[in-house]
Amino acid sequence: MISLAPAGTLQATHDQSLWPHIRQVERRQWQLWASAIVVTLLLAAGMAYFSYLFDEYDPTFSLTLRDSVRGLVALVFLFNLYIIHQQLQIHRIRRKLTDQEEMFRLISENAEDLITMIDREGQRLYNSPAYQRTFGYSKEDLDGLPFLDQVHPDDHETVLAARNETFQKGMTPRVEYRFRRKDGEWRTLESNSSPVRNHRGEIEKLVVVSRDITERKRAEELLQQREQQLRQAQKMEAVGQLSGGIAHDFNNLLAVIIGYSETMELRLAPDDPLRKNTTEIRKAGQSAAALTHQLLAFSRQQVLQPKILDLNSVVTEMGKMLRRLIGVDIELTNKLASQLGKVKADQSQIEQVIVNLVVNARDAMPDGGELLIETSNVDISETVARSLPFLHPGSHVLLTVTDTGVGIDAETQRHIFEPFFTTKEPGKGTGLGLATVYGVVKQSGGVVGIDSRPGRGSTFKIFLPQAKESAEAAPPDITDTKSSTETGTILLVEDEEALLLLTAGLLAECGYTVLSARDGIQALEIARSFDEPIDLLLTDVVMPKLGGPALARSIAHLRPETRILFMTGYEERGPGSRGILPAGIESLQKPFSREVLIHRVRQVLDAAPVQVLD
Repeated sequence: MISLAPAGTLQATHDQSLWPHIRQVERRQWQLWASAIVVTLLLAAGMAYFSYLFDEYDPTFSLTLRDSVRGLVALVFLFNLYIIHQQLQIHRIRRKLTDQEEMFRLISENAEDLITMIDREGQRLYNSPAYQRTFGYSKEDLDGLPFLDQVHPDDHETVLAARNETFQKGMTPRVEYRFRRKDGEWRTLESNSSPVRNHRGEIEKLVVVSRDITERKRAEELLQQREQQLRQAQKMEAVGQLSGGIAHDFNNLLAVIIGYSETMELRLAPDDPLRKNTTEIRKAGQSAAALTHQLLAFSRQQVLQPKILDLNSVVTEMGKMLRRLIGVDIELTNKLASQLGKVKADQSQIEQVIVNLVVNARDAMPDGGELLIETSNVDISETVARSLPFLHPGSHVLLTVTDTGVGIDAETQRHIFEPFFTTKEPGKGTGLGLATVYGVVKQSGGVVGIDSRPGRGSTFKIFLPQAKESAEAAPPDITDTKSSTETGTILLVEDEEALLLLTAGLLAECGYTVLSARDGIQALEIARSFDEPIDLLLTDVVMPKLGGPALARSIAHLRPETRILFMTGYEERGPGSRGILPAGIESLQKPFSREVLIHRVRQVLDAAPVQVLD
C-alpha cells in the first residue's frame, strides 16, 4: 500500500489485514479447483481402465462401453479446461477489482480532503484517514456515529438543510460549518455532497467531501479587516488634513484676537467697564485656541517637543490630579512595570492623552467602578503587528487604560477616533477627546487600539516604540530677568497682515527695532539692503513665494550671526513640504500671548546662533 508521508513523499506500507486474507482465499480456491480436476481425471482414468477390463471378456459390449468412456473422458477434459479458463477469468477480474480498490484506497488515504459516506439517517458508513490526520479521530471514534455529533450546534440547521436538499433533489449545495477536533478546537469546513443511487435510481447514500478552510477564512477576515482599516485610515487622514488646514487659518485669526484683547486690557483702567468685556474676548479666544490645538493633535500637525520619558514617572506624577478628576466613586489603580523602557514623546501631550482616556473612562462609569492604568514592556512579533494597522515589529512600551464601564459596540468603535464624533448628549462633549489621543499617539510614532464589548468595559492600548537614547537632563529654568525695555533688530516675516501689524506693534512697544515683511522674497530684499546687524529672524513657516525654512537658510548664508525663531500654527508633514522645520531651530506656536512672545524672543536672543543646514 502507498501513502503520502508528512513531507509529501511516497512511502510503501502494507496493510496487514486485507491483502493476506485475499491471497489466502485465492490459494484456497486454486487448491479446491485443482483437487476437483485431479478427482475428475482420476475418475476418468478409472473408467478407462474399467472399459479395458470389459474388452477382454466381451469385445462386442466393450466396444460400446469404450466409446461411451472415451466420450465421458473427453467431456471431463473439456469441463476441466472450462474450469481452468473460468478460474483465470475470475482471477483477472479480481485483480482488476483489487487494482481499482488499491487506487481508491491510495486516493482516499492520501487526500488532504476529508471523505465520508453517510446513509439517509446520517450515520457514517465510511471515513477517510484524513479525519485522523487532521482532526485526531480514529476509525473507531467515528464508526457508527451520527454525522452531526462533531458539528457546531449553531450550524446543525444549515448542515441538515443541505443534506436533505441533496437527498430530495439530488443537488449538491456547498456549505460551510464548524467542526470540532478531538482536542476540542473548532475548525471551519467547506463541504460538497454527491448522491449515491441504487439500481432503481433512488438516492440511498451521500459521499461528502470536506476541506478545512479555517486558515483561508482567517486570511479572508484579516484581508477584510485590513481593507476596513485602510479605508478608515484614509478617511482619518483626509479629515485630519481638512482639520489641520482649518486650524492653521483659525490660529492666525485667534492670534490677532488674543493679541489685541491683551493690548486693550493693558491700556484700559481696572475699573473701566470695557475691561471686563475685553477680558471675556481674550478668554473666548484662548478657549478657541485650545480647540484648534485639539484639532491639530488629531491631524498630527501640532508642533511637538519630544524628549526621553519614563511613563511610570508620568503616570505617578499625575496620580493626585487624576483622582480628583474621576471622583471618589471610581477606584483608580496603577500597575506599573519595573524596568520599564523609555519612550520619546512630548510629555505634555502624553499627559493629555492619559487625561482624555481617564475622562472617557469616567464618563463610561456614571455609577462608579474600577479604573486600571498599566505599563509594560512588549516585544511585538510579526503576527501581533498584523493585528493593528501601522504597528511595526520590535520593542514597545505598552500603556493600557482599562475601565469597568458600559463598553462600546463594534459600530461605535469604527468611528470612535473621528473628530466631533461623540455618543454623549449635546453640550456634554466636543467629540475631540479620543481624536486627540489618536493624533498624539500617531504623531509620536505609536499606535492606539481598543478592545471593548457592551457591558464588559473598555481597554485602550497605546503602543509607543522604545527609545534607544538615554534620558535627557531637564533644561534649566530660564527666568526673564531683563527689564521691560529690550533692544535689538528683528526681521519679522508674516503673510497675514493683521497678525504682522499686531506682532510688530508688540515688539516695538518693548523697545525692539522691527523690520516687517509680508513674504520671504521681501524679507530677503530687506536683509540684503539693511546695513545694520539683524539680531533675530522671526518668520512664519508657510508663506507664498518663499517659505520660512528656505528663507532661514538664505538668511543664514547672508548673516550667520542672525538668530532664527519660527512662528507656526501647525507642523507641516509629507514629502516635499515647504514647512518642515530645520533641526535644532526654535519655534513659537500660534496663537501666542504677549508674554509668551516676548519671553521666547528674549530666550532665543540670549542663546547662541544655530547653524541652519541645507
